[in-house]
Amino acid sequence: MGVSTSSGEKGIRADGIRVVTVDFPPVNALPVDGWHALADAVRTAGRDPGTRCVVLAAEGRGFNAGVDIKELQAGGPDALVGVNRGCFEAFSAVYECEVPVVAAVQGFCLGGGIGLVGNADVIVASEDAAFGLPELDRGALGAATHLARLVPQHLMRALYFTSGTVTAAELLAHGSVWAVVPREELRDAALELARRIAAKDGELLRLAKAAINGIDPVDVRRSYRFEQGFTFEASVSGVADRVRSRFGKGDS
Repeated sequence: MGVSTSSGEKGIRADGIRVVTVDFPPVNALPVDGWHALADAVRTAGRDPGTRCVVLAAEGRGFNAGVDIKELQAGGPDALVGVNRGCFEAFSAVYECEVPVVAAVQGFCLGGGIGLVGNADVIVASEDAAFGLPELDRGALGAATHLARLVPQHLMRALYFTSGTVTAAELLAHGSVWAVVPREELRDAALELARRIAAKDGELLRLAKAAINGIDPVDVRRSYRFEQGFTFEASVSGVADRVRSRFGKGDS
């Protein structure tokens, strides 16, 4: 359980590929320490001069269910600050990784999961993958910055306000997913794409990643920080607690 890093193939150092895997049963809802561990793992993999591509993957039923709501409910204001900082660090680590990041997404990708894949360079998804931001149902705000990188503006707003989800096939139609494959083929498909990327010159790949980030129309770090301010406002005003008190009880 936790965050681990491995080579692209079991027992073999696949040239230039590092796989960072998240495993927090039962649903990969990460605690504060988990977000920081993920950030550290991605940054370490990207700094390795032998790395040319990072694959971000997860074990279990789904890729990511966001933050650990129980930890947030039990911890008070300090927990919220910790969650905000942890998510910011993890999302930034993926975006700022010195080499391309391929996200391999299965099952549910919710909340903080959108922050991760929205900042990844390429997404490969299983046929059962679903993407969404249930933040309004959980007394939080955030990651609209990253959802807007996956779908057009008005669809992003509809998904955000309804806490709805979009399928991998729909994202493929929007051009934000590279490929949709059966779940049992997901890891192989992600590694195959990573191999194609890692076949390029390593130094040039790093320059390309920096160049592409430099021409982004939106500063994702500043934009996400702006959103987090409203999450904090919802918390101190009591709105977040009111909503979270209904979490998991079937109330709307």
